[in-house]
Amino acid sequence: MKQIMIRNRKLLSNEKYKLEEIDFTKPNIEGNSHEQKNEVYFRPDAVAVLLVDTKKEEFILTKQLRLPVLLNPQEGAGGFLLEVCAGLIENGESPEQAVIREAREETGYEISEPKKIGGVYTSAGGLTEYLHLFITKVREVDRTSQGGGAEGEGEDIELIGLKIEDAWNQLVDGKINDAKTMLLLQHYFNFMGTGKQNISTHV
Repeated sequence: MKQIMIRNRKLLSNEKYKLEEIDFTKPNIEGNSHEQKNEVYFRPDAVAVLLVDTKKEEFILTKQLRLPVLLNPQEGAGGFLLEVCAGLIENGESPEQAVIREAREETGYEISEPKKIGGVYTSAGGLTEYLHLFITKVREVDRTSQGGGAEGEGEDIELIGLKIEDAWNQLVDGKINDAKTMLLLQHYFNFMGTGKQNISTHV
């Protein structure tokens, strides 16, 4: 089989992260080579975590303005998304270290043993970003600060305690429109118990 070959890389932007136009040659299904051009955004890898308060029988989620959602509103989102806690991995951090930091910054919860359940490429057609997915159990006593986002980043994050059964109903009704949140909720309900009856002991 013929190999994939990068022919040329053109830097389009480097304001925050690199955006490149890449010319490359790749084999098609028949094994013949053909040229293609893609734009690739080199966004850092990230983490996301579903916080489960088993005593209150609820998930701790976040709500914040997402400008791309405002620019492309679907299903009445209105620019705001209900999401699991998430963020980018900083230089020198492991995914586990990053998810502990993000939980503290966004939600105020101190977590110590997040359970990694897998990972996904967030948009492989144009982003390099890989998202590490975690689930962890929390208690009210674990909340040591207000959260709301890292100081100076202007995130203005609101915490939402969503009852587990309500989350199940929203998932079934197609009301969860954030991909990472949908994946983590589906994993929780499918693999950590028996559907919506799973509300306590499996994290």
